[in-house]
Amino acid sequence: MTNFVRFRIKYMPDIIPPEYYYDLPAGRIAQHPLGERDSSRLLVYRNNSIQSSIFRCLADFIPAGSLLVFNNTKVIRARLIFRKASGTRIEVFCLEPLDPSEYSVAFTTKSPVEWKCLVGNLKRWRDGVLETSLVKDGREIFLRAERISKSDETFRIRFSWNDKDSSFGDIIELTGHVPLPPYISREDEAGDASAYQTIYARVKGSVAAPTAGLHFTPTVFDNLKKNNIRKTELTLHVGAGTFQPVKAGNLSEHVMHTEHFFVSRPALEEIIENAGKIIAVGTTSVRTLESLYWLGVKVKNNLNAGLSYLTIGQWEPYESEPGLKGTEALGELLSWMRKNNLQEIKAPTRLLIAPGYRFRVIDGMITNFHQPGSTLLLLVSAWTNNRWKEIYDYALANDFRFLSYGDSSILLK
Repeated sequence: MTNFVRFRIKYMPDIIPPEYYYDLPAGRIAQHPLGERDSSRLLVYRNNSIQSSIFRCLADFIPAGSLLVFNNTKVIRARLIFRKASGTRIEVFCLEPLDPSEYSVAFTTKSPVEWKCLVGNLKRWRDGVLETSLVKDGREIFLRAERISKSDETFRIRFSWNDKDSSFGDIIELTGHVPLPPYISREDEAGDASAYQTIYARVKGSVAAPTAGLHFTPTVFDNLKKNNIRKTELTLHVGAGTFQPVKAGNLSEHVMHTEHFFVSRPALEEIIENAGKIIAVGTTSVRTLESLYWLGVKVKNNLNAGLSYLTIGQWEPYESEPGLKGTEALGELLSWMRKNNLQEIKAPTRLLIAPGYRFRVIDGMITNFHQPGSTLLLLVSAWTNNRWKEIYDYALANDFRFLSYGDSSILLK
């Protein structure tokens, strides 16, 4: 047995994924959003007790002086539909940009781009260039897709179009489809373009919504402000891997997907100043905040580290106990940013939060109800000291709606 495996077993239970499955009837999976976002139900878990409320009353359950941390990522129209000359439908699902790799550049460029993609109906697209048309300002534009290379289950796809005045962002906005998750068993509709987007979404890049934020409205924000509850933002672009259940027989065999996050220096300063009062809105915010802790550990051990050094592997938190408090590690990261004159941290993370993980930054989270056997459910289990089943049994017994368009919960320390 390697030292790595010994250490992981020491700090983390041997988790068998079937322990984190539950019976979710199809009828409990919300297929459409509610007419009013903040009319969704809210499960409140605090002091080891559970109660029901309505989301627009959220401010009543958050301690005054708390700092809510939001993920301001914006969902892109990632599903592109092509048809071969024979009429065969091929779906290309954009995951992340490869060339150019910067998200902002990938959307604003007017030159061909290459993306990491999934391909639906792959057997019917062995070679050749796919093409679809769209209309912009009365002009017909042709979008082409060409397979460049393959890596595991994904493909490098080159997109080009015959309009020098249009960016790739323009093109997919006009022809792409809202990437509803696979458990929503219908095609996207016109209303999904706004419903499957938080009202504070700003930074393009996600292929799935940070669904905990879908419930927020101006009324909710006004109530939070009246109760002296503040907010700040970060960005983590949600990948399609968020929907993948743990299929391996043991968690140690599961390969966690990579997601990219961005945190400004002012946001980091605000998080440090409000230590002990941090409420994460969504599991994506949780993963980003906890990843910041581990970046701080890294730069403390290597003050001369460059940005390429700042990556978080899925098992790093289980390999050692750094002995740093949350504020200490975040302070190290802030000092490193100042030393390197950086206004923003950009880093990829594969952090897998499961029972046995010790949280260093958050003091509570707002989150929807997650799929059986998912890594998101493991995260909830880790936060609630394995009382997730009690919470989910309550939600099922009291007619809560589940998954992306479903109801919400606030889980407090």
